[in-house]
Amino acid sequence: MLYLHDVWVNWFEGEENGYNVCSFHEWRKEDGIELLDQVPLLYVQASLYHYIENDLQDLPKSLLDAVYKRAYLRKNQERISLEYAFIVTDGTSILAVDTMGYTLPVRKSRLIPRQERLVYDMVEQHSPESYDFHEDEGDKEYHILSPHPVTMIGLTRKERQLKQLLMMTLDQLKTVQNLSEVRYWLTEWDPGYYGSINQLDFHQAWQQLYNGVTDGWTKEHEELCRKLVKGQPFFEKLWELEQNNEVNKGV
Repeated sequence: MLYLHDVWVNWFEGEENGYNVCSFHEWRKEDGIELLDQVPLLYVQASLYHYIENDLQDLPKSLLDAVYKRAYLRKNQERISLEYAFIVTDGTSILAVDTMGYTLPVRKSRLIPRQERLVYDMVEQHSPESYDFHEDEGDKEYHILSPHPVTMIGLTRKERQLKQLLMMTLDQLKTVQNLSEVRYWLTEWDPGYYGSINQLDFHQAWQQLYNGVTDGWTKEHEELCRKLVKGQPFFEKLWELEQNNEVNKGV
C-alpha cells in the first residue's frame, strides 16, 4: 500500500458536495488545519472517487478494511491513530477523507499543491484498485439545499456560501407560501416582471424567482440575499460570517 507523510489537511465536515471542499487557495486563517503524520493513498476508479467526493453514503467495506488504523494524526508531539482515514485519487482529482469512526466520508479535505503533485507522481505507474462498488450506488439527486455542481462553476468560496444561503432563504419562502411576499421579492429581483406579477399564483412566482437566481452569482444576487436575510438572526449570522472571513495566504 502507498503512503503519504506529513500531510496538511483542512477538514470540511458533513459536506456531501465536492465543491464545498475548498481547494488550498481558498483556505482561510480561521480554518482548523491539521497534520497527518501518515495516511494511506488509494488509487480508484473515477466512479468510486466521484461517489466518495460527492456524497455521504456508506463506503465499500473492502476499502474500509484496507485502510483500518493505517493513518495517524500528529498533535502536540503525539501520534494518534485514526480508525478510517485515507487519501483517494482517480488520477485527475484528489481528496483526503476521515470517517471519524463511521462508515461514511464524514470529513473531507483537499491537499496543498506540493502534495497533490506527489500523489500524481506516486500513482503514475500504478493501475486503479478495484473495490466492491456498483456505479448505480452513486446516483444522486440535487435539490434547492444541495445545488447541482453546474450552478457553482466559477464561484469563489464566499460566493458559493452566499448562494447556498440565498437558496436557504428561498426554501423558507416556499415553506411559508406567502403570495404577496414572494411577489415582492420577484419584483425586487427583476422589476420587468412587475406588469404581469399579479397574474401569477404563489408557485408560479416562486418558480420564476428560483429560476432567475439559479445560475451564476452577481452583485444582484448578493444584494437580494442581503435583503432576504435581514431581520432573521440565524441567516444574518451566516451572512456576517461570510462578509468577515478572510482567505489564508498559505500554511
